[in-house]
Amino acid sequence: MTSRMSVLVLGGSSDIGRAAARAFAKAGYDVGLAGRDVAALEPDAADLRARYNIEVGLFKFDVLDAASFDGFVASLPALPDVVISTVGLLGVQQNAESDLAHATTIMRSNYEGPSLILGLFAEKFLARGNGTIVGVSSVAGDRGRASNYVYGSAKAGFSAFLSGLRARCSRSGVHVVTVKPGFVRTKMTEGMKLIGPLTVDPPVVGKAILNAVEKKADIVYVSGIWRLVMLIIKTLPEAVFKKLKF
Repeated sequence: MTSRMSVLVLGGSSDIGRAAARAFAKAGYDVGLAGRDVAALEPDAADLRARYNIEVGLFKFDVLDAASFDGFVASLPALPDVVISTVGLLGVQQNAESDLAHATTIMRSNYEGPSLILGLFAEKFLARGNGTIVGVSSVAGDRGRASNYVYGSAKAGFSAFLSGLRARCSRSGVHVVTVKPGFVRTKMTEGMKLIGPLTVDPPVVGKAILNAVEKKADIVYVSGIWRLVMLIIKTLPEAVFKKLKF
């Protein structure tokens, strides 16, 4: 055991998960990486250990297997100081419109699973009296768009869950952060037409998450312009909004 602070990254093999792990490791945190394929996490763990001289643990975690969540948390050698969920699945909107299994997977990956596991950590943190929970949501949840409303609706639910959890925990020593990255250049967005000024790279998101934890921020739009963009979009009358092609 060390005296360093610790962070657990759920979805540790994702681009944002890797970036968050590196940002916290650089700041001196011991790191736990959790994902479905533990072997795939090994190279990142080795790099973090060599580069930052910290302890790195690897854990198997499947966000779609809610029945395993209690056992997963119980199996951790110690509760982390910070837990971050970077889990998510964009999916294919057109497929989700007719394929109920695909739509279900998108909804469970972005809302049900992340909410349930973070809620479980919240109970543990509240019992301990401290801890920080970070949920990576999306600007897509600020208002449903025709092009990705299945994904967007799941992220909207996740943001609402984090908001309620934050309010509940606010006077109990446990802090909850909602991070909305906007467009990020990742494997998930590969092939998509991204808008340059509204797009960031994963390391920017990782640093934003660390900064939000250290400053005890509540809701963070990684690229500040997104706050203004989504404010405008949210205030558009429905009659106007539904005619937009995006």
